[in-house]
Amino acid sequence: MHTHKHEMGGPDSPSEATRFQEAQAGCRTCLNALMAQHDGLVQAVVRRQVLGDLPFGEALQAGRIGLWQAILHFDPHRGVAFSTYAWTSIMRHVWRAVKLHTRSPPTRGCCDPPVEALDPIAHCEERVVQQALHDLVGRLPDRLRDVIVARYGLDGRSPAFYRQIGARWGLSYERARQLHEEALVWLRHPAHSQTLRSLLSRHRLADYQLADELAQRWLQKRRGERP
Repeated sequence: MHTHKHEMGGPDSPSEATRFQEAQAGCRTCLNALMAQHDGLVQAVVRRQVLGDLPFGEALQAGRIGLWQAILHFDPHRGVAFSTYAWTSIMRHVWRAVKLHTRSPPTRGCCDPPVEALDPIAHCEERVVQQALHDLVGRLPDRLRDVIVARYGLDGRSPAFYRQIGARWGLSYERARQLHEEALVWLRHPAHSQTLRSLLSRHRLADYQLADELAQRWLQKRRGERP
């Protein structure tokens, strides 16, 4: 366990607690400020990790995603220093990136086996991605999962239109569409989609920021539709 002192006050500092609360409420300025403030912690974790063949820059990206996750879930009132809380999250994300990078097939060179020999690897990777997608969809709330399964034919049946989905569960066309949109927002959210994004190389900080922005826009739209 590692502990580090905040540069701008400890977790008991009112201003520090306020920054975390506002960042978690969707304040991009607060989130960016906290990300910048604690970026040195990410670099400290990465320098202590065994990275294997993972480039240092990619390790930093993974660590910053871990930092971002820690900021969004940290409770400053529990009496634990943020650096202590974030260290584990950063380390876990970096180590996951190392493992995923190690599992990746090597770039083909003059002494590599023929492409035909790599087919089982590609097939295995496809199965891993499919399993990750299956697991992700399985974690959806029941009604959202039903809509996604029906909309994309994940149960082996033909993909259903909104009217068909509505008729199946007694919903209007518009309500079926809204549930589909809500399910996609849930699936894209970094807190849920991290494993699948990592497998698809869509786990850069920019990818997570975009997913978060889309979620925020959807929440604003929903609040406008349902005061």
